Amino acid sequence: MRDPETPPDDDGDGRPSEGPSRLVIVDGANVVGSVPDGWWRDRYGAAERLRDALAERVAAGSVLSPAPGEPDDRGGGDARAAEEVVLVVEGAARRVEAVPGVRVEAAEGSGDDLIVALVAAEAAGRARPRTVVTADRALRDRVRALGAETLGPRSVRPGRSR
Repeated sequence: MRDPETPPDDDGDGRPSEGPSRLVIVDGANVVGSVPDGWWRDRYGAAERLRDALAERVAAGSVLSPAPGEPDDRGGGDARAAEEVVLVVEGAARRVEAVPGVRVEAAEGSGDDLIVALVAAEAAGRARPRTVVTADRALRDRVRALGAETLGPRSVRPGRSR
């Protein structure tokens, strides 16, 4: 029986598993709204499509890596184990559910405030690197003040390169 004070060995290599080394938080409303493709007619469906595209990228290696067929300039490493992806949704998209590889957090109020709270909570914990994907300038300033990196929506949009 395992000692409850000892972290589990999830990798089977005799060392405690540290979990994902980077937290990637995606501002769902901002990323969906970055392309005028009719998302406003079905906000729930648009958020679901974004979630599914993120899950595909995670399964292919990394949500932050280039899409399949695009050059990869990240420089190696196993990105699947390196990222925890959180999609923050609000409004009509709040009922979008998580799928393997993508945790979904529904904001009761402001999605921006929830993103800031997630970044702050992580900073208070083990302080792994955090990346927030958004084009919202004010949100970028808020999370950068907490030590997070930021990327624009094109970094995760299907068929787009960073």
